Amino acid sequence: MSRTPRLDDVDYHLPPERIAQRPPDRRTGSRLLCWHADGTLEHRRFEQVVDLLRPGDLLVLNDTRVFPARLLGRKRSGTAAVEMLLVRPREDVGPCTWEAMLRPARRLPPGTSIELDGGLEARVDRRTDDGTSLVELDRPEAVIAHCRRHGHVPLPPYIDRPDDATDRERYQTVFARVDGSVAAPTAGLHFDDGLLERVEAAGVERTQVTLHVGPGTFRPLDEDDVAGETLHAEWCEVGEGAVEALRRTRARGGRVVAVGTTACRSLETLDDVPHPFRGATELFVKPGHRFRWVDVLITNFHLPRSSLLLLVAALAPGRWRKAYEEAVAAGYRFYSYGDANWIERTS
Repeated sequence: MSRTPRLDDVDYHLPPERIAQRPPDRRTGSRLLCWHADGTLEHRRFEQVVDLLRPGDLLVLNDTRVFPARLLGRKRSGTAAVEMLLVRPREDVGPCTWEAMLRPARRLPPGTSIELDGGLEARVDRRTDDGTSLVELDRPEAVIAHCRRHGHVPLPPYIDRPDDATDRERYQTVFARVDGSVAAPTAGLHFDDGLLERVEAAGVERTQVTLHVGPGTFRPLDEDDVAGETLHAEWCEVGEGAVEALRRTRARGGRVVAVGTTACRSLETLDDVPHPFRGATELFVKPGHRFRWVDVLITNFHLPRSSLLLLVAALAPGRWRKAYEEAVAAGYRFYSYGDANWIERTS
């Protein structure tokens, strides 16, 4: 029996200058490090991904949409600055209630009133068990519209600059459809409409799943988390159309190519016999996981000691460290706006 993975298994040093602070000039202009199943590494450009795909393969995209849910404001009782990241409406608690991440959370106890830019007002109701807060908004019916006018793109904390107009377009996939994520499914950022058309012309089928990236993606893991059987819950949907596409692909001998760890988690949530799924997934993909559906993963480079890197280590056992060291030495750009990997599953 293999031992339980530990965070040290997915730790590495990354020079800060390797963290991409802005997207490339063109979506398809990123580099692509190919991890072939035989253990070899190959350097390509992302626009060449069509040459790696085969007729009969299935490309699976996550069509979640990030909305500008990062709101700035101040405590009503003074001038202290407040940052609020809306995560999801909590109609099960109340019609005016949203789950949110607050900063500085320790200085915003229950009962605190907050004035947000643009005139929206909020009151902190209570903390949740997972570290977020429940807030009551005074205009719940207009929250999304308010965010689109006054909100900021929720860039991850390792991007050390304010968001700007470019991020409104580039921190969003061209196929985004369903509002709900607090972070972009970044592997999909490398595709533009022209590349997707070339993929289709090459005889590759395409389908969509939806997984809304939740606040758990920002939280550091500890050893107890890694030893557990489940991970933070995220809402996902694998509809009938996606299930039928999976069945067709298996029947014709094609490969299932997941674009991003979110698409991978969605697909692997399905049982051995695929069926439509709609709800929260707590699946923890880590070393020892038996992959049922994903044959190839397209994904960016991930933070050390993270659940996403554990997923990569599960798909390509014993190979991730060599690939990451090669990428650092070759000057690849890391994380959300960085370069990508094509990872073929170890049989």
